[in-house]
Amino acid sequence: MAVSNAVGGSGGRGPTVGPWRNWAGNVTARPARSVAPASTEEVVAAVRAAAADGLTVKAAGTGHSFTPAAATDGLLIRPDRLTGVRSVDREAGTVTVAAGTPLKHLNETLAAHGLSLTNMGDIMEQTVSGATSTGTHGTGRDSASLAAQTTALELVTADGSVLACSAGENPEVFAAARLGLGALGVISELTFAVEPEFWLTAREEPMPFDEVTDRFDELVAENEHFEFYWFPHTGNCNTKRNNRSQGPAAPPGRVSGWVEDELLSNGVFQLACAVGRAVPAAIPGIAKISSRALSARTYTDIPYKVFTSPRRVRFVEMEYALPRAAAVAALGELKALVEHSDFKVSFPVEVRTAPADDIPLSTASGRDTVYLAVHMYRGTPYGAYFAAAERIMTAHEGRPHWGKLHTRDAAYLADAYPRFGEFTALRDRLDPERRFANAYLRRVLGD
Repeated sequence: MAVSNAVGGSGGRGPTVGPWRNWAGNVTARPARSVAPASTEEVVAAVRAAAADGLTVKAAGTGHSFTPAAATDGLLIRPDRLTGVRSVDREAGTVTVAAGTPLKHLNETLAAHGLSLTNMGDIMEQTVSGATSTGTHGTGRDSASLAAQTTALELVTADGSVLACSAGENPEVFAAARLGLGALGVISELTFAVEPEFWLTAREEPMPFDEVTDRFDELVAENEHFEFYWFPHTGNCNTKRNNRSQGPAAPPGRVSGWVEDELLSNGVFQLACAVGRAVPAAIPGIAKISSRALSARTYTDIPYKVFTSPRRVRFVEMEYALPRAAAVAALGELKALVEHSDFKVSFPVEVRTAPADDIPLSTASGRDTVYLAVHMYRGTPYGAYFAAAERIMTAHEGRPHWGKLHTRDAAYLADAYPRFGEFTALRDRLDPERRFANAYLRRVLGD
């Protein structure tokens, strides 16, 4: 079965000119022009036209990266019309989807076919290409990031060629382009491995910090998907364990679900963050109250309704991937940092895991991984806190999330990634003139 968007024109709707901003509002770009192609052919035409005019090219998703990974002063390719599920192959267990399709639309379409991704992150506003290209991940003992669930992709390269890439066709390009930062070309479609839809039971439970860290290895080993949030200025955490079950569906009640997901996690939290921004001294007291507000609950639903949740409070974020064995030590150092400093942190610290994978620039490349993510409410000064947290992360051989704030450069990253040179050599071959470069890529990949 195939579902397609209509194709019209030869160069995409546009061109238009105007500033582009990311979701958090911390990145603004002013491209010379922007287009919204509706097909691979229109992507090719846009790239060739940009080359003829000497413009660099970047493709943007929905702007959920906190880094300027998609920023350009050349041609900006917008995702608005490059959307839709192109085919569902139940026998092969795959779905092929246009690169600009939001994850929300993909998940809803899969559910309509009784299918699901194996794992996903906790929001689904991103486009499939933006999410895979920057390393979006959830948490999992055995299942890895969205890029690791990719089985094929279509790539428009700097000379306008279209490469079909998979383990059997252009395998070296496929290996790298699954998580390519937009440095190798413009992805026009992706194919994901999917499986028959299953029930997922979530158990959310408050737990003291010392108990979570003492039992961390046990909790990771015993659950398919384990994560927790530590509330700075407190000894309190909220844990979440997701495991497959036989069902039946038992979603959160309409009222209780609204209280937890909208009122407490978004409405009251938004107010608490706003008060904390205006009166930083109030943050520790607010944290103690808010960390006790969430109660234990258990519910069962189809995967995307359990993995994902609404995130309406805007923030900036830095996340580092560390060797799994460093989790407890690094988190303890981060807790000590907050306790012995003047930092006032209103956002919880998020802790997730991933198994090792074989993608050159994956943050989990070649090693079992723990992710530590620090956040600050949008509009709150974050530089000193993030810098201090980053010193802890890098002391533990941390790798920064490609779409989240960090200060690392190519010299550091070449040491952090054993296959870094493999990626940059492929970039040299596919884009020798740096058609897809921008300031961020020059910093993290070199030039």
